[in-house]
Amino acid sequence: MASLFDSPDLLVALVGSSFILPIVFLIWIRNTERWGREPWWALLKSFSWGAVFSVIVAVVVSLIFLGILQEIVPLYVFLAERFANPETIVGVLIVAPLVEEAAKAIGVMAGRRHTEVRTDGLLYGAASGLGFSATENLFYGLATLLAYGASASFVVILFRSFSSSLLHASSTAATGYGLAGRWLTGLSSAFLPYYLLAVLMHATFNFLASFGELYSDRWGETSYLFGFVATVAFAVIAVTVVRYKLASQRPAAAR
Repeated sequence: MASLFDSPDLLVALVGSSFILPIVFLIWIRNTERWGREPWWALLKSFSWGAVFSVIVAVVVSLIFLGILQEIVPLYVFLAERFANPETIVGVLIVAPLVEEAAKAIGVMAGRRHTEVRTDGLLYGAASGLGFSATENLFYGLATLLAYGASASFVVILFRSFSSSLLHASSTAATGYGLAGRWLTGLSSAFLPYYLLAVLMHATFNFLASFGELYSDRWGETSYLFGFVATVAFAVIAVTVVRYKLASQRPAAAR
C-alpha cells in the first residue's frame, strides 16, 4: 500500500476511473426523464450519501450479520451439501443483497424533500446506487491493484462499471420507487414489495456473477464465460426497464 501512496497519479487515476462512469450513467438516466428533471445538486447529494454513508453502514452491518449467520450450523450444513463454497452463498446471495439494498436506502433519503411523484424515487434510488457502486469499484480496484497490478485493476473497474454499477442503479431505483410511494401515500406497505424486488434483483445478479466459481467443477471455463455474459446482460436489461419507466412518465403527472 505504501507504493500506492508514493504514486499519487495512480491513486487519482483509480479514484477517477471508479467514479467517472457512474456519474456518466447518472447523467444518462436523469436525462431520460422528459419533464420536470430533478435538480442536479439533490441527485449529487443522494450520490454522495450512497458513496459514503451507505457504504459504511453496509460494511458494519454485513460483518455483524455474517457473524450471526455463521453460528447457524444447520444453515451451513444445508448449503455445504449443495455447494462447494457455502460461505460464498451466505455472503453473496443472502447478506449482501439484504444489507446493501437497505443501506443504499440511506442515500435515497437525501432526495425525500424533492420527491413529488413516485418516479422521482427511481432517480434518487439510481443516484444512491451509483454512488455506492463507485466506492465499491474503488475498493475492488485497490484490492486488484495490490494482487495483480495496475492494468488488472483498471480492467476490473471498467467491467464492474458496466455491470455492477448498472445493477446497483437499477435495484436501488426499485427501492427508491417504493420509498417514494411510502412518502407520498403514507402507507408503510408501499415500500416493502419494492425493497424485496431490489433484494431479488441483487441476489440474482450476484448469483450470475458467482456462476463460474460455483459451477466451474462441472462446466469448467464455460461457466465463467456464461457468468460474464449473463451479468452484463442482466444489468443492461434492468437499467433499460428503469429508463423506460422514466421515459414513459406523462407530462401531466410529472409535476
